[in-house]
Amino acid sequence: MSHVYKDYRPPWIEEKPPDRSFRSIFKWGDPAAYKHPNERLYKLMKKTFNMTDEDFRKPFEIGYDPVDQEFPIRMKPEHMERFKKIVGEENVSQDLYHRLGVSYGKTMIDSMRLRKGIIENVADLVLYPRSTEDIVEIINYCNQEKIPIYVFGGGSTVTRGMEAVKGGISLDMRRHMNKVVAFNEVDQTITVQAGMQGPDYERVLNEAPNNELKAKRRYTCGHFPQSFEYSSVGGWVVTRGAGQNSTYYGKIEDMVICQEYVTPTGIIKTPYYPAMATGPDLDEIMMGSEGTFGILTNVTLRVFRYQPENRKKFSFIFKNWDEAMAAAREVMQAEIGYPSVFRLSDPEETDVAMKLYGVEGTIIEKILNMRGYKPMERCLFLGWTEGEKTFATNMKRKIKKICRKYGAMYTTGYITSSWEKGRFRDPYMREDLQDFGIMIDTLECAVTWSQMKAVHEGVRSYCKSRPQTICMTHMSHCYPQGANLYFIFIAKMSEIDDYLQYQTGILDHIQQYGAAMSHHHGIGKMTAPWLEHQIGKNQYEIFRVLKNHFDPNMIMNPGGTLGFDLEEEQKRNKIRK
Repeated sequence: MSHVYKDYRPPWIEEKPPDRSFRSIFKWGDPAAYKHPNERLYKLMKKTFNMTDEDFRKPFEIGYDPVDQEFPIRMKPEHMERFKKIVGEENVSQDLYHRLGVSYGKTMIDSMRLRKGIIENVADLVLYPRSTEDIVEIINYCNQEKIPIYVFGGGSTVTRGMEAVKGGISLDMRRHMNKVVAFNEVDQTITVQAGMQGPDYERVLNEAPNNELKAKRRYTCGHFPQSFEYSSVGGWVVTRGAGQNSTYYGKIEDMVICQEYVTPTGIIKTPYYPAMATGPDLDEIMMGSEGTFGILTNVTLRVFRYQPENRKKFSFIFKNWDEAMAAAREVMQAEIGYPSVFRLSDPEETDVAMKLYGVEGTIIEKILNMRGYKPMERCLFLGWTEGEKTFATNMKRKIKKICRKYGAMYTTGYITSSWEKGRFRDPYMREDLQDFGIMIDTLECAVTWSQMKAVHEGVRSYCKSRPQTICMTHMSHCYPQGANLYFIFIAKMSEIDDYLQYQTGILDHIQQYGAAMSHHHGIGKMTAPWLEHQIGKNQYEIFRVLKNHFDPNMIMNPGGTLGFDLEEEQKRNKIRK
């Protein structure tokens, strides 16, 4: 996919990374796929960062070096032999390339380290378990010998979720633990293994009448994070993830019916009911544990009727952020139903979106300018409704009425369709920018309507305190009581220490203004130093008691995930191991 440039076009990399190279690990998505900034976005980068075409003549730190260094295996030979007996020799790898590939995710610090050829915090062995029985035996042995265990699902973590800080083993769930276990069309549920990848899961449901499910109709999972194509069902669950359609379908925890975990103290299986009142909810206790209590093996989820023909797309432009926020709140509180995709961009993100989605310079922009919707003040609201046909149609009509009440101009479904085409592909641009020393990253939080304005202004103020920085924000994953605020920042930055200092400042300000530190990315090791202060000491002690119960020897995802085994100094000074 190439963009036509009228002027100079940088030498964006389009070739597949060399086999076994660092780039083949940190590159997003399909090794042969790419999406480049269009010319308008490229010119914005040059203007913002005081760069010229000369600065884009030759990419640097592109990561083509082979992963051929020596990195010691600290595991005793007898342990290695034991694991081979458990899963079979063909399901054990001590190759550094494989070890590195399952120890790093898509966190920005991962990419920065790999670009510079920095190797640290790597598992000693990669195991490919074949069944729950394999995992039980692995955990029992590791608990006996105090060997750390990490789990790899899809590798899309942006929180250092499974980084093997303590060495040990990493279980790669993709090879074998990727199957449908059961399907119940009467109850409209499906049980799958935790290693099933997002596209495979959705494909099985979409094609349900024509495959092994033998269903009467087509279904959808309803869960589509931006990482959908390269994330696993298990990863969604253990991080409490959200998809881009969550305003209608709910977050992943709203879809979970029951689960099975293998822990060092035994198997935890939750009951198969749509709801119950039999004490504290075990499903909620286990979800969000991020591999620190045990390993998710199977999960049963609600599924939904697949009716894409009923979708009604829309987009609106508001004159300012205050009116846009007020309209968004009324949409969610009017009891008209909830749209599926719900994305409201602030002025800076709207300016970039109009470049990215081909609106800038079109007749739509000319009309907006004539009607007083000014650049760097106007706000884009896009989305779609779905469900039963008349329900979806009526909801769109009601949304249009509310938006017009707040002075919005209807801009059809064209912009939404442009966004939809790139909804899973935009992350490919990260590599293009980093190839020329430009960092793009995200942090997100959850806020109530009453605190949204203060959080938006306060966090943006810090982000923009760094000169020549783009800070885009959108509201998504909405509720009658509030929403998710998602910050995307772009800066001329390629040094790890600079990045960590900037990221720490943003996280400090998210906490300072009272927002939840994460709505759907999870905590991992990256945000862990903030967690105890975020939820409170007494509340955090409950987490610690659960950890001590499930994992008394601290073998499950050790090294700071959810703040466990962080020292007090590390929490105070925001030091990440």
